[in-house]
Parts: sequence; C-alpha cells; structure tokens
Amino acid sequence: MARRRSSLGFLGIFGRSGDLRQLDQALRAVDLHPALVPEGVKLTIVNLMKDHWPDEPPPHAYAPVAELFGYCVAGAEAFERGNGPTLLASTERRLDRALDTGDSLDAQIVLLALHARLINPEVVDRYGLSAA
Repeated sequence: MARRRSSLGFLGIFGRSGDLRQLDQALRAVDLHPALVPEGVKLTIVNLMKDHWPDEPPPHAYAPVAELFGYCVAGAEAFERGNGPTLLASTERRLDRALDTGDSLDAQIVLLALHARLINPEVVDRYGLSAA
C-alpha cells in the first residue's frame, strides 16, 4: 500500500493534509504556536512519524511528539508555565531516555530541533547537545 503524502495546500485552493493539521493542533496544545515552526520542519516531523508507524501515525501519536518538540523549542521554564510540572517532568525523562538510546523517534525529534536551530539554548547547555 502506498503511503499518503503530506500536503501544505496550494494558494488556499487545496487544504493542508490531515497529518499537518493534527500536528498543528498538537503544537498549539503544548503552547507552541505552529507559525513559529517552519513548514519544512513540520513536514519532516510527520515524515519521521510515518517512518515510525507502518501505516499512518495514529491520532494519539501527535501529542507526545509535540510535547517533546515543544519542550526543545521553549525550554524548561516556558514549557512548565504552559504545561505544568507533571508534563515537564515526564518530557524531561523522555529526553533523557532519547539521549541514552540515540536511535528512537524521540531522539530524531531532538536532533531535528537541534539541526533546524529551533532548540532552546538552555536545553542545549543542560543536556550538552551539539550538532557535530
């Protein structure tokens, strides 16, 4: 079965694909406005998700991806203000595990934020990240 492609839309005639709309909604839910994330980065995120799930990513998969990406972009303080200490703690544990394993979807999301230069400098310093 061929995989469905993501679409940004065209001149307002064709709408955005459902996966990008779901990602935008999930980013908003973690207090990160989707307009702050370049479309190419969002396309890469949904493509990483499609690589991780054999068919299509299930609807519940977008929230955790947005949480981790939102943490990377906002940093700990801003993320906690928008999402609370419980989600902050669980997201930081996920980031720790991602850095330990190195080849998970979470690790790819962190690496994408780093390479796209969207990652918060405090996150880079705290976790000793580098793009080398």
